[in-house]
Amino acid sequence: MQGTRRRFLTGSTAVAGTLVAGCLGGGSEDGDGQNGGRTLDSHPAAQGLDSQPHLGPAPGEATGTIVAFEDPSCPRCKTFEEQTVPKIRSELVDPGDATFVFRGYPIVYEWGKPGTRALEATYARNEDAHWALVDHYFTEQDGFRSAGRDAVLDRTREFLAAETEVNADAVVTAVENGDAESAVQTDLDAGEAAGASATPAVYLFRDGQYRTSYSGSVGFDAVRSTLGL
Repeated sequence: MQGTRRRFLTGSTAVAGTLVAGCLGGGSEDGDGQNGGRTLDSHPAAQGLDSQPHLGPAPGEATGTIVAFEDPSCPRCKTFEEQTVPKIRSELVDPGDATFVFRGYPIVYEWGKPGTRALEATYARNEDAHWALVDHYFTEQDGFRSAGRDAVLDRTREFLAAETEVNADAVVTAVENGDAESAVQTDLDAGEAAGASATPAVYLFRDGQYRTSYSGSVGFDAVRSTLGL
């Protein structure tokens, strides 16, 4: 969808001005909202879910499914990844009670766009390397922001080559050749259709039924309570 691409991928000034505030704002609950009554199979946030990186059982197999739209450049996503996701993993994913799905949604700072493409290109080659790169981006978020968009691929190549088994040159070449564009656009389309206007946007499902969504750095207790786990 060309309109989506223009709004999210090239409108850097307007997007950053509008959505950084959303990223930095407090968490909010959508409630039933426009997506009430949807199932995991029909909800727009779950479009193409089988091809997304996930932790835990395959999407739909566990009692709970957590779909998180995140931007590696978003400070609120960093907080979510550092404070909430570890508890999701240890208390819900590891016991097999929930699945955590990561969807790249680069709508905040410019460097998040090549970063998200690198995540997709890495995931296509090595899932473990993808999760390592997710952690690296959030841990080193300030450094990536200071270095700027043009330095992202070089810094990414250096990390992947030193810390993972993936072919770092192949990842960077794939991004430069546009090989990750379709995967990124799939997530952008899904997020837009679901009404995700800030990051992180977290959609929660129990037994295949949509429960609610949160925008901002939602805490673990809210996630667990909503899922009834």
